[in-house]
Amino acid sequence: MATQSPDLDWLDEGATITITELSRVCALTPAELDELVGYGAIEPLRAPEREPLFSADCVMPLRAAARLRRDFDLDLVAISLLLDYLQRIDGLERRLRSLEARLPAPVRR
Repeated sequence: MATQSPDLDWLDEGATITITELSRVCALTPAELDELVGYGAIEPLRAPEREPLFSADCVMPLRAAARLRRDFDLDLVAISLLLDYLQRIDGLERRLRSLEARLPAPVRR
């Protein structure tokens, strides 16, 4: 029987993730994540008592933004803008899939 890796827990978008875990899976330092919080690019779920908690749905956009940051040597201000666009694109793609699912079969791609 295969055991599930703890690294896969963040794939559940309903889950929460600490800033330390987020830093590890997204290859951004906690200080960089704090700066992104300051820019309003990501938002903790609750006030930090010990360590800020985030929704796991920010993991994939942050990973993509961190990869683009490395590839194009972007600063954190650019990353905060990029995150907003990535999240908007994701929302629009979900809406498009939902609307396409309502179309009659012959019209679908």
